[in-house]
Amino acid sequence: MRKLFTLAAPAAALTGLLLLAPAATAAPSPSASPTGTAKPVVHSVGTSFLTATALAAGQDADVPVSTGDYLYWAFPASEGQTATVKVDVTLPEAADRHGAQTWTVELFDGLRRRQACTAGPQNGTAEQSATTVALSCTLRQIRSWAEPWSGDPLPGTYYIRLSTTDIPQQDLGLASQVRVHVATKGGLDDAQPEGGSLKAPLVPPVNAGTTASGPAATPAPSASAAYATAPVEEETHWYSDLFSGWNTRWWWTIAGGVLAALAGVLGYTLTRHPRGHRHHHPAVPPQ
Repeated sequence: MRKLFTLAAPAAALTGLLLLAPAATAAPSPSASPTGTAKPVVHSVGTSFLTATALAAGQDADVPVSTGDYLYWAFPASEGQTATVKVDVTLPEAADRHGAQTWTVELFDGLRRRQACTAGPQNGTAEQSATTVALSCTLRQIRSWAEPWSGDPLPGTYYIRLSTTDIPQQDLGLASQVRVHVATKGGLDDAQPEGGSLKAPLVPPVNAGTTASGPAATPAPSASAAYATAPVEEETHWYSDLFSGWNTRWWWTIAGGVLAALAGVLGYTLTRHPRGHRHHHPAVPPQ
């Protein structure tokens, strides 16, 4: 009887381990990117373009914020891609609010130009009884090149700005919860139009909190800049410095003075000594 109990104990322990194994594998894990690396949720936010928190494609930001502040995030985009930004705002308690709130999400390129949204509600108004408000903005497809006068989106860093555009004065400063998700689709093969190329991204990837004071402070290249070539240095000659910088003003001043002197001499010659020979008539003696 004792021998049977001794054999049954290890078998029961093994059965318990087999039952617990599926439960362990079913535990939630961070979302993985297409490359297989996990992208943790970001819990920070910037308050200006310079301090914007960097996000990767497919990465989320879940941040407690103060109602009424300007909130900034940044993400890279490559040519051929179409980016979509989704924002979910959990509003303060209805008992603490004094009216409706209007939230707005905007996208800017590296030159701080506001980009148009092709889909999604950019503005959302939540009544006092509402608990959440959802916003989204789909950016136009990133172009491989564009004319200088156009406002087309180009490869580089893009900024997300979330703000409250209409809110009662008493509700400023209330605690809210914001969740931001950045999704991109497409790639380099879908870039349009063809026949042109961009030498470098519109702006390099942001690295908030650092100072670019040397080679050591240069941020590592991202996927958006992996295939961008560096600008070619302008070719210089021995006479390049003579016509550049402050020397240009002196050369133009001397040339203008010489031309003015020549014009004066020519004008004097034409007015005081007209062309042709003068005919002298003989004097007629008086009679």
